[in-house]
Amino acid sequence: MSRYRVGIVAGEASGDLIAAHLVQALKAHVPDIEFIGIAGPKMIAAGATSLFPMEKLAVRGYVEVLRHYREIIGIRRKLKTYFLDNPPDLFIGVDAPDFNLSLEEALKRHGIPTIHYVSPSIWAWRGERIGQIARAVSRILVLFPFEEPLYENVGVAVTYVGHPLADILPEEVDREAARVQLKIVQPGPVFALLPGSRVSELTAMAELFVRTAQLIAQKLPQAQFLVPTVNRDTRRIFEEALYRCEAQNLPITMLFGHAHAAMAAADVVLVASGTATLEAALLKRPMVITYKMPRLSWSIMQRKKYQPYVGLPNILAGRFIVPELLQDEATPENIAQVLLNLLNDEGVRKGLESEFIAMHQVLRQNTAAKAAEAILPYLEGRA
Repeated sequence: MSRYRVGIVAGEASGDLIAAHLVQALKAHVPDIEFIGIAGPKMIAAGATSLFPMEKLAVRGYVEVLRHYREIIGIRRKLKTYFLDNPPDLFIGVDAPDFNLSLEEALKRHGIPTIHYVSPSIWAWRGERIGQIARAVSRILVLFPFEEPLYENVGVAVTYVGHPLADILPEEVDREAARVQLKIVQPGPVFALLPGSRVSELTAMAELFVRTAQLIAQKLPQAQFLVPTVNRDTRRIFEEALYRCEAQNLPITMLFGHAHAAMAAADVVLVASGTATLEAALLKRPMVITYKMPRLSWSIMQRKKYQPYVGLPNILAGRFIVPELLQDEATPENIAQVLLNLLNDEGVRKGLESEFIAMHQVLRQNTAAKAAEAILPYLEGRA
């Protein structure tokens, strides 16, 4: 029988990566610890047990969530019943705040310590959630240094742990080695296209990315394009967009995974807003950030946001250092032009590299170990 039993829920690929490293770090302290809840493939490989498929929670945007609302609420209700009937020593919600915070609040009311790992973006929009966070968590672990005082100011126990990607990704990136790994031998500029990890994102943006690549290829016939996808569904959607745009002859290399290698190999990156923008920054690659979503979801989010930017590199810098072309501004013509401008402006690229090096140094904190150290007192009854 396990010494400790931990409930854990991650809702998408980035949470799966963060949680997998935490599982490994806690097992280094307590080898017989057990993790059960909702886990992705990396968490499962690290030893966690998943009661429901993580993909069921990977939905973004108001309209999209409403479409799946009944199913998601049903999963949360079943999970709450399971944990109340089989109380864990601790519950850890990894990101997915709309799912996890209500679950954490219910479990905390029944005496189960709760840790929320990754702060919701209360500094960007929906700041009213901080009240629910205070009710729901025993402690919150935050990834960015500017988040810590936000919680200290309202009396929420908080620990800044840095970002795990800053530990994983090297400070110096070997572009040639990445190109050898991906078998890129032809001369010419290389563009990495990252249209998102969710089916809903690919559905909204695959055609935009394809038409942008077509425009670039018209101006730069030697250009090459790398498209990493996370699963068969997202790959299929992108391939269908190629077919609709009659772009099967584009010099595109489709990849399963290998997003980091694709970005490292690229001269410039086109990336959907999300964690991948931080990955591109930590890999020191110049980028253009884009995003499109259903008009109603966009309208609601625009009314609630506090900052003029959405990309993590710009949020961390506190100003626009990376171009953002969102919603109506996200046209193939606009995006292609800005990508070509970045490709041709060495001074801008070097300035971005300096900014990204500084970000990397701030975020590299040995995150999983710091997170484990913050969590262990709650397991051992010392908190």
